[in-house]
This record gives sequence, structure tokens and C-alpha cells, in this order.
Amino acid sequence: MPKLTSKRSRSKKRGKKKLRIDAKIENLKYNPLLCQQLKTFTTDEFLSGQALENAAFLLNHDRNTFAISHWVSPKRTRSYPYARVYDTINYRTRVTVIPFLKDEGKQGDRDFIQWDTVSLMSLLGVYVILGYYKDAK
Repeated sequence: MPKLTSKRSRSKKRGKKKLRIDAKIENLKYNPLLCQQLKTFTTDEFLSGQALENAAFLLNHDRNTFAISHWVSPKRTRSYPYARVYDTINYRTRVTVIPFLKDEGKQGDRDFIQWDTVSLMSLLGVYVILGYYKDAK
């Protein structure tokens, strides 16, 4: 059971009340709903790139199954990557691949991965693999 403490104080300038809440969250449990059924691929299909045509998929390798999602950009608001990660959340071993940099050229934006993205994935029990674009158009 989290302990909540609050401290109230009045601001000297306008008499506004400030509320400070300190909490510790433990034993987070959830029941995922609305997850898509993921296609299963072999290691050879993964290495050929066939599996990466899907936003999220299952990879069978040496009697282990990994639920893998991949992001197209480190920016969280452009391509809705959380939906890809959510589809893997009901599997035991979850992995997501995130490019650490996306450069859209001279007239485009340059996006970098933020520390809180990795932190959130860790909180959700998702392993993060930082990647890069070998070839881009």
C-alpha cells in the first residue's frame, strides 16, 4: 500500500496553495486487453527482414519466444510506437528496437531518443535495443 504524504503551504505572493504528494508505487499489476494476435517468425525470416514488415511479431529462437516491436523513429509522438509495444505486453519476454537518432535531412528534423523513453520501457518490463538506420531513403 503506497504511503501518501502531503504538505500544504501558501505562496507569499498570491496566497495560492501548493500541494506536494510523495508516493512509492510497488507491485504494479495489469491485465492487458485489446492486444493484437502476433505472427510468429523463425530466426531465418527475422534475419532476412521478412519479420520487420510487421510492427510487432513473435520470434522463435532455440525453444524461446520473444515478442518484438520496433519503432520507426525515437520520437514518441509521430509514429505511435506505444501501440506497437502494447501489442507485446501480454508475452513474458518483450523486446523493442528503437533507433537512437533519426535525421530527416537538411530541411527535416533531427530526433534523438530521450532517457525517459528507456525508463518507461524498463518500468513495463520491456528490454530495449538501441538501433540505427544502416540505409535510409
